Amino acid sequence: MSKHDDNLTELFDKNGNLIGALLTADLWAKVKPMIKDLLPQETPPERPEPIGEWETLKEYWDFPYPVDTDVHCELCGNKSEDWEKDDPRKFRLMSCNLGGLVSFKCTQCNARIVKKHFKDEITVECTPYVEKKNTNFEARY
Repeated sequence: MSKHDDNLTELFDKNGNLIGALLTADLWAKVKPMIKDLLPQETPPERPEPIGEWETLKEYWDFPYPVDTDVHCELCGNKSEDWEKDDPRKFRLMSCNLGGLVSFKCTQCNARIVKKHFKDEITVECTPYVEKKNTNFEARY
């Protein structure tokens, strides 16, 4: 590029060190597809664990078996006998309700582990993490 190209303006600090560049909208439209994979991806902040809901479930626990705190990821083998006491956490509590549905996220592989507490049994489902959702499965109203 020419030193006099108006599409690109280099920015320097007071010592003459290059600190950045300004691009025109036209130039940005051309180079963005080539560099978008190199740009850092901002991850949304993690929601806090719904510990209050977990405590409420334990308080009103009426299943014929004791409160179950073990979690196991079938995909990567991550395992905890008591997820609440792990430091650092091996599993994050993602959701919980009084009906006995408890959902965790594996910190190792991001899989979703769902524990369904029924009157006489506990069923566990382990679903792999999917980077991009298939829009064909999204509800449209």
